Amino acid sequence: MLLALLAALTMWADVAVQPAGPKNDGSDRHDPDYKLNNFNTLKTDLNGNPRYVLAATEMVHYPDDDSTHLMRPHFTQYAENKPYTQIEGQRGLVTSDGEQVYVMDKVKVVRAATAQKGEMTVLTDFLHIIPDDEIARTDRPVTILQAPKTVVHAIGMEYDKKNGLLKLSKRVRAHYEKPAAKSVPRSAAPKKAQAPRKAAAPKTASTKKANNGNSKTRTRRPQ
Repeated sequence: MLLALLAALTMWADVAVQPAGPKNDGSDRHDPDYKLNNFNTLKTDLNGNPRYVLAATEMVHYPDDDSTHLMRPHFTQYAENKPYTQIEGQRGLVTSDGEQVYVMDKVKVVRAATAQKGEMTVLTDFLHIIPDDEIARTDRPVTILQAPKTVVHAIGMEYDKKNGLLKLSKRVRAHYEKPAAKSVPRSAAPKKAQAPRKAAAPKTASTKKANNGNSKTRTRRPQ
């Protein structure tokens, strides 16, 4: 019995230290298990207010790493008392927990205009988004267009929407044009009133020349 127990423990130890063999259920293959076309998903806060909306023309899910790949993703982020932000690109990737979003190729970020600031547009080819922290960052070249006429070029950026901060990493070049002062139209000056013309006095006499060159004066009473 003792020898049998020792033999069983030896076999168990040998199996325990061996690497796990490949599974035959296909879960370790990077093959999609489902696809969706023209989908739209909404996430809200505890009060039911929208936090963000994610849409795409195609979504493909892979079970081996629980990742989701997107075609033509369009991401809209909302915040209370703040302008919304839209992010779009040609390709996207969402991690298994949904806390990391990556957008690639012709990425465009638009922050809506406010009463104090004009619309801001960011152009790049890669963007890493952390939706819950309202942060978007990249280490690639970026171009920032700030209405009305500000253009900024840089390499590397982090946009913290929650705190309203935009950080640029290196090789920053900016072109800024001071907005022209708004001209206040002058109110048209009122036309001067013209004095009424005096009425012509009625004629009281007429002169008639005689054939001999002498003139006779007749007096008429005004009618």
